[in-house]
Amino acid sequence: MKPYFKSIEKELQEPMEENQVEDVDVTNMMRTYIIILFSLLSLSAWAQESDSTSHYKKRVLDATEIDLLFSYYEQDGNNSAVSGGVGNEHLTDVTPTIIVSMPAGPDGVLTIDAGISAYSSASSSNINPFNSTGASQGGRYEDDDDDDDDDEGYGTGTGTPIGSPWVASSGASKSDALTSLNVSYAHSSDDRNNIWNMNGSISREYDYSSFGFGGGFAKLMNQKNTELSFKAQVYLDQWNPIYPTELHEYETYGQEFLSSGFFSGVTVYDQQGVASTSYLPSAFSAVQDKKRNSYALSVGFSQILSRNFQISLFVDAIRQEGLLSTPYQRVYFADVENYFIGDTQQISVYESKQNTGVYQLADDVERLPSTRLKIPIGVRANYYLTEFLSLRTYYRYYQDDWGLTAHTASIELPIKIGSRFTFYPNYRYYEQNQADYFAPFDTHLSTEQYYTSDYDLSTFDSQTLGMGISYKDIFTSMKIGNIGLKSIDVRYQNYQRSNGLNANIVSFAFKFVVD
Repeated sequence: MKPYFKSIEKELQEPMEENQVEDVDVTNMMRTYIIILFSLLSLSAWAQESDSTSHYKKRVLDATEIDLLFSYYEQDGNNSAVSGGVGNEHLTDVTPTIIVSMPAGPDGVLTIDAGISAYSSASSSNINPFNSTGASQGGRYEDDDDDDDDDEGYGTGTGTPIGSPWVASSGASKSDALTSLNVSYAHSSDDRNNIWNMNGSISREYDYSSFGFGGGFAKLMNQKNTELSFKAQVYLDQWNPIYPTELHEYETYGQEFLSSGFFSGVTVYDQQGVASTSYLPSAFSAVQDKKRNSYALSVGFSQILSRNFQISLFVDAIRQEGLLSTPYQRVYFADVENYFIGDTQQISVYESKQNTGVYQLADDVERLPSTRLKIPIGVRANYYLTEFLSLRTYYRYYQDDWGLTAHTASIELPIKIGSRFTFYPNYRYYEQNQADYFAPFDTHLSTEQYYTSDYDLSTFDSQTLGMGISYKDIFTSMKIGNIGLKSIDVRYQNYQRSNGLNANIVSFAFKFVVD
């Protein structure tokens, strides 16, 4: 998946990046999902009919289940990675998802997971920060052609463009949608003690595509009180690199770029606000390796220790290779002269929100090693205190060879209210040290080999406070035709990070059973 999904929506599971979006066509999305839903229902009916001769054996899954999921995510912050570690991080994300699980014979389950994540981001809009004035005619993707390598989308400078890391640009780069599809199949042995599974997935957005596949095996022992599992997953991803406007122009026109393309007729200023023709981002060169491959192995162990107590352990090893940096995230060097476009009187307040009209030109983009090894180790412990009260705990330790280590701890307290409702408050604490290659805005040196000002790789801690309520009806008494409502789940979480990033996420989940 695209790097911004490191971000909080993910950090409510793991940390997230801030490069996301506005202008979501929900009507088209819902129309697409209705078509998918009816197609899957037809497939489900066929699958169940074709399996009608196998009723003599207890199935792994008795009937088709449909999950309709929806989440709304919003964040704010002051350390935009696109603007080199300073600027507006406002982001919204709307994510509808459909998951259909169907019996595939008495021993198998076929699951299809289709989703869209439509986002709007002040940060990513500033890949080209000068759209708000019309200086870049129409913005990055004016021709709407992801495969076009020319510079039409970057526009031609006219008049006096302005931009600011604190003000969202009106260009097309402010919004996009990630579409994804995952298909998996699980098969159980006759005694249900051995489970094999395999999966394949695809996803795509404007500058990134991903293809994944994997499989696993789980062994249940000791009268199903013990489980040992193994999983392997591979993702083969491809970038269509997009660069900040000024670096794209330098790549296109070479050392004459200040009199060509976007910069034709545009004045560049130095730190003192004096017009200059000395800006030359010579450290920049286009990336050559556009691939990102990830390989993951996971081993899990789960044990029921008593009627009330269960514990599980896992250890993963993830290796990544290829382009692991983000091509449109700027970096500024402390030992290189600063240059700007816009209102020179605002240069002195550049790093504050008072700056609404000047933008600093990049020295280079983020550069990170082409390999990364991640090792997370975790443990879960669940204890059933009473018939109406449970305790769920989780701890994870993480380290990688970029020098980053992290600790995650969470607790959830499900409280049963009657026979159908459960209320579950939860709390999560996370802390990490900074990666070896991180430094704040305008403090890296041009002599360094690797550099980033992405605050997702900085030192910080975060706290997430949430709550949820679920409704379950195992008899699916509420029906529309042959579709019964089995459960409803509503969650809210508030996320606060020590470097000023904060977020809220609301999610809904509806589970239906097809008779």
